[in-house]
Amino acid sequence: MDTLELGSVHPTAVISTNATLGTGVTVGPFAVIHEGVQVGDRCVVGSHCVLGEPTGDFYSGSPSQTATTTVIGADAVIRSHSVLYQGVIAGPGFRTGHRVTIREGSRIGDDVQVGTMSDLQGNLEIGNHTRLHSNVFVAQLSVIEDFVWLFPHVVLTNDPHPPSDTCTRGPQIRRFAAIGAGAMILPGIEIGEHALVGAMSLVTRDVEPETVVVGVPAKATGSVRDVACRHGALEAVYPWPQQFRRGYPEGARPDVDEFR
Repeated sequence: MDTLELGSVHPTAVISTNATLGTGVTVGPFAVIHEGVQVGDRCVVGSHCVLGEPTGDFYSGSPSQTATTTVIGADAVIRSHSVLYQGVIAGPGFRTGHRVTIREGSRIGDDVQVGTMSDLQGNLEIGNHTRLHSNVFVAQLSVIEDFVWLFPHVVLTNDPHPPSDTCTRGPQIRRFAAIGAGAMILPGIEIGEHALVGAMSLVTRDVEPETVVVGVPAKATGSVRDVACRHGALEAVYPWPQQFRRGYPEGARPDVDEFR
């Protein structure tokens, strides 16, 4: 059984001569790194990953098709069978689960985590310190700001009357918002700062900051500040940064006093 040795390239990996690897980079078995890819220092690229995957134009034989730079910041961990297309830019500390797909033109901030089997459809923006759990789907043109949480099976859509390619507009998820498991956000919807979308909700209208919405279609039920801990273990559940601090780099976490 092959194991990753930190700071090494497995002999079965295929790396373009026009790719750039930083110091201490680890590349696992059967990984493919295409031309124009820049991998930062101390990154780990798992087995069977593909970085810089060409777009459909490349396979159409277009003579004008050229590689677009793909940049992975330092200290990233890209787990097995993940595919990042040309033109993806990801900041330092980026993490993926297994079998993640990130399409071309995605801009991803620092310390972002994308869970197993998630599908990011490209030409989108994700801010710093955001967390996407497993099986999340993010449509093109979506904007997700800093410190957002998208829980398993969340779907962000972008086409108000499919199929269409002229009216697409992705949702905008503002800072510190949390979207519960299985929720669906319709095209062009704005979720305000610190808002909470309940699990399995269908959001068809904008959500005001610090507001809880639940149901199909989702309706406002009150302020996040009025949500009580069902187990009685927390004095205040929301805004969540005042009680949840785990997993963020030193200096990244916002001051708790900001939320009181």
